[in-house]
Amino acid sequence: MIELTFEQEVQRSYDAAMDSVNLLNAGKPEDMTDEDWVDTVKRNKEHLKIQIAKGDYYAGYDLTPFEQIIE
Repeated sequence: MIELTFEQEVQRSYDAAMDSVNLLNAGKPEDMTDEDWVDTVKRNKEHLKIQIAKGDYYAGYDLTPFEQIIE
């Protein structure tokens, strides 16, 4: 297993959170049921709330997209 630096870990976490933002911004895929979409939205918003709660972990990163999508 490759060990990541702290900065790499933060970047990887931020990128994963941005994947959630981008998924939610893209909207429900045509081939997804409404029920699955509701679950997807809920899980991704929870993920973003957890990331926002990390506070200083993301020092220097723009968390505005996270905050905007969970409003």
